[in-house]
Amino acid sequence: MAALETPIAIPIAHERDVERARRRGLALALAHGFTRADAECVALTISELATNLLRYARDGIIHISAVAGARGQAVEVESIDHGPGIANVEQAMQDGFSTGGGLGHGLPAARRLMDEFHVTSITSGEPRGGPAGTRVFARKWSR
Repeated sequence: MAALETPIAIPIAHERDVERARRRGLALALAHGFTRADAECVALTISELATNLLRYARDGIIHISAVAGARGQAVEVESIDHGPGIANVEQAMQDGFSTGGGLGHGLPAARRLMDEFHVTSITSGEPRGGPAGTRVFARKWSR
């Protein structure tokens, strides 16, 4: 993948950061020729991931990049945190599952909105070592 411009990094510490990240992702997708519907998919995914950073994590950041590859242009979204991690990623990706009292539709919906979606997470009690945290990577290709 080749970056088409400098990636955007937005630390998520307040509600206003969620909206700022969402707007930046929408604008980036539209600037790179995405349809309005596909750009809204990117924006909604960013909103969901950034909201999860506020609710469940600490030291969260959203990275947004426009890239070019074999399939054309894409927008990549990466959410990284140093929170407690997700104990069961498979379960967290099921509609209706929530550990925080929400509806449990956010991550599964974000996965459906994007063309590629990967979650990796280390909880603080895992024997693999290293710091706890979660990384979510999503990519949407322009049609």
